[in-house]
Amino acid sequence: MVNMERHARHLLLPEVGVEGQQRLPNSSVLIVGAGGLGSPVALYLAAAGVGRIGLVDDDLVEISNLQRQVLHTTSDVGRRKVDSAKETLQALDPNLELEVHAVRLTPQNAMDLLNRGWDVVIDGTDNLPTRYLIDDACFLLNIPWVYGSIYRFEGQVSVFGHDNGPVYRDLFPEAPPSEAVPSCAEAGVLGVLPGLVGTLQATEAIKLLLGHPPSLCGTLLVIDTMAMNFQKLRFEEDPERIEITDLSHAR
Repeated sequence: MVNMERHARHLLLPEVGVEGQQRLPNSSVLIVGAGGLGSPVALYLAAAGVGRIGLVDDDLVEISNLQRQVLHTTSDVGRRKVDSAKETLQALDPNLELEVHAVRLTPQNAMDLLNRGWDVVIDGTDNLPTRYLIDDACFLLNIPWVYGSIYRFEGQVSVFGHDNGPVYRDLFPEAPPSEAVPSCAEAGVLGVLPGLVGTLQATEAIKLLLGHPPSLCGTLLVIDTMAMNFQKLRFEEDPERIEITDLSHAR
């Protein structure tokens, strides 16, 4: 049932309207990571009226997170991120169905966690192995997923696996050594950057849920906030991409 007052501004949009808004409460999204990217994604999906949201994260809130992870507050320091996030999101919409998992996504649990009727999976992680794991699991389960990454003042966004479109391994066939890509804790990150990237991820996810083609399928959006430059880079399926039949490649 659509709350006409709560979602009045959506209802005015011809691309959403009553029919589109009615789809959102029946939709479900799994967000892997409740940190910098997961925060704006979860907040905006909940505000949009998505009916079921899942969160996967095994971390605790640290005070250094608060510069960018807007799901959490100072009083949440030391708590599990999924618990803090659940409290915040339920305060935003008490009717939201939340499914939280205080675990790290691994090859051992990925198929179980992702194979629960999710319409879209969103990457809110900060490490490459988990990203390849999401890609392989979503490929096997035929679930589209929205990618986001951040580094200092730069970000990237794309959509993989929509309508049998290109996947992450088409764009990045081989993972570089983990030490070649510093984390936010090692390299730093502009606090507002995850908000920008995460909001774009939420936008693409909502379009998917409404049945509109995502703009970033087969396209990598590259953001440079210092120059305030946005570039779109097209890519296609790699005919030599490794064949994924299980999660052994993601280990």
